[in-house]
Amino acid sequence: MDVFVVGATGELGRPGVREIVAAGHRVRGVARTPEKAALLEGLGAEPVTVDVFDRDALAKEVDGADALLHLATRIPPVKDMRKPEAWTENNRLRSTLTPALVDVALERGIGTFVGESITFTYPDRGAEWIDESIPIPANPALGSVLDLEREIDRFHAAGGRGVTLRFSSFYGPTAESLGAQLRYARWHLAMVSGSADGYQSSIHTDDAGAAVAAALNAPAGVYNVSDDEPLTRREHVDAFADAFGLGRLRIVPTWMQRIGAGRTGAATARSQRVRNDRFKRATGWAPRHPSAREGWAATAAAWNREHSNA
Repeated sequence: MDVFVVGATGELGRPGVREIVAAGHRVRGVARTPEKAALLEGLGAEPVTVDVFDRDALAKEVDGADALLHLATRIPPVKDMRKPEAWTENNRLRSTLTPALVDVALERGIGTFVGESITFTYPDRGAEWIDESIPIPANPALGSVLDLEREIDRFHAAGGRGVTLRFSSFYGPTAESLGAQLRYARWHLAMVSGSADGYQSSIHTDDAGAAVAAALNAPAGVYNVSDDEPLTRREHVDAFADAFGLGRLRIVPTWMQRIGAGRTGAATARSQRVRNDRFKRATGWAPRHPSAREGWAATAAAWNREHSNA
């Protein structure tokens, strides 16, 4: 399969490209700098330099692709998350770029479109499991996520195979949040929001990358991508602290996190015990790290190897 990836050098794109190449597919990915082009070449992909908002130029580059993957996001640093303007570029990538990509895919006869969504849009369900049938409540702060999902539905309605992957929170040695989490830990604080007994569904970045590759063979539809065993926030934080040899970390009160992260922070403070059964049945995918306990242990081992060789 010829796969074209927008967002190929991002947090999800890198492990996704690696897994797609390992599965034997040809991968072309957007790279905006020589350094990112070299990164993609190192993963076995062909770098493409193009302005993704230039519709005509993009259409020429994707010509001949069997699948178009939209994995582009721009999540602001933790310190800026409370500022609405910090989300402008991320919202543009979802609300403006997605319809353009869908139009290009339909115009060029691309059969498969895969898009990166999130599970934070689900309501708070306490300890109850959440599957894809749970209705998504209106949330202005996350409206661009729903825009993205509607466009993938449009692609499917027009005859294509549209696959929406709703990812839980990323963690892992290459996760962009890891550095901030370790900095918080210096003050004995955990970088999470919400009650300690609420559930925090998550997914290791390596498992997320494998899910992207598996999605190329998934039937059209919406799928949750999460660990097999979501942990409570207290369990999740303890697994992180144990893996890195930290002391017991304090979970910052919810009201303080909401001040720091704004309306988006309120969404991440919900208790969400996300079920991944549908995607596993559809593709045969399964996370290598069943829960954050195993995932954080693997993350710390990889982190320690990298920094001991630095």
